[in-house]
Amino acid sequence: MAKNEPRCSFCGKSKSEVNILIAGISGHICDGCISQAQHIVEEEVTQRVESTISQSLNLLKPKDIKSHLDEFVIGQEQAKKVLSVAVYNHYKRITQKDDNDDVEIEKSNVILLGETGTGKTLLAKTVAKILNVPFAVADATVITEAGYVGEDVESILAKLLQAADFDVSAAERGIVFIDEIDKIARKSDNPSITRDVSGEGVQQAMLKLLEGAEIGVPPKGGRKHPEQKLVTINTKNILFVTGGAFVGIDKLISSRLNTSAVGYASKTKRVSKVDSDNMFQYVTPQDLKKFGLIPELIGRFPVLTYLNPLDESALRRIITEPKNALIKQYVKLFEMEEIKLTVDKDVLDFMVKKAMEFALGARGLRSIFEAVMMDAMYDLPSEKDTKEFKLTLSYAKEKLKNSSIQNLKVA
Repeated sequence: MAKNEPRCSFCGKSKSEVNILIAGISGHICDGCISQAQHIVEEEVTQRVESTISQSLNLLKPKDIKSHLDEFVIGQEQAKKVLSVAVYNHYKRITQKDDNDDVEIEKSNVILLGETGTGKTLLAKTVAKILNVPFAVADATVITEAGYVGEDVESILAKLLQAADFDVSAAERGIVFIDEIDKIARKSDNPSITRDVSGEGVQQAMLKLLEGAEIGVPPKGGRKHPEQKLVTINTKNILFVTGGAFVGIDKLISSRLNTSAVGYASKTKRVSKVDSDNMFQYVTPQDLKKFGLIPELIGRFPVLTYLNPLDESALRRIITEPKNALIKQYVKLFEMEEIKLTVDKDVLDFMVKKAMEFALGARGLRSIFEAVMMDAMYDLPSEKDTKEFKLTLSYAKEKLKNSSIQNLKVA
């Protein structure tokens, strides 16, 4: 061995003892030290990212999460409790330290069942706001299989990436709410023999997304094409919450519970005291399968909960009690015009009864308010002398009578 043979400045090995020795300005480094240095850098970066996530994440206890939800969402105690626990466990899982005990906590994606306007989207949005994590709402009805007209399933992650200001590490710990999941159900419980590109095909395409994988996402959404630059997102730590009205599933639940048996008494044991007005509370994964969701998709949503239909008392509370209550929104709108808005109590009761007639939940309340307040919101900003506006029952009845919304009836 030559006396002047170069050596690695880190480990001291000679050129003949290593595979590669790279020369620098004042020293050398071998391939082994480069590999170790890369490993150290990766560990350091990962620790810094996890530290940043822990600092920005406002993780509260399940009871605290629920108490915050109570300020924005009226009723739905069971759904709020289930969602609080699922979200808490999910983010504890992300922030846990590696104990090298081979115990890996899996994701707890959530399915919310409930009629339209009961607060499914509001629950998910409020949870994301409380925890200070990126949140995106995606509509399952516009998604089709790759190669067909419509959006790819990757567009769901594109919306989350945009919500996170294109910060990939932030997006990888966000919450995605997939709405109208029931609209991609296959038409029958049996496997389809024809191509179902917007139903069963979409469900199959979503499996990889929900499980946790490296997904190539077009940053601006839309379809992928070969020459496009993709952003890679790992979905392992993204919480997926999905919701749907599941119209008609109550009949499947009723059939399973044997509440509509005709003729001779059934040999199967019936459930005592079934609440026929709220069949969602008896839902099981078996009912979702019969409705048209494939078992593989159902298995990736281990947490299943329901939202109760809104009765008159709940709608009445929704108008006034939450932090973002409808009345408070209109009062603020009028305050911007320096006009004081007051609403008689009998007006609120009248609007609640109309909302129950239309059976559109909390969204129906908003539509009724808009119809009643439209003329006032059109005229009053131009009237500089008006400083106060009182909404009376006679005014509300007259405006609603002349509105096209009066023709809206439940089918």
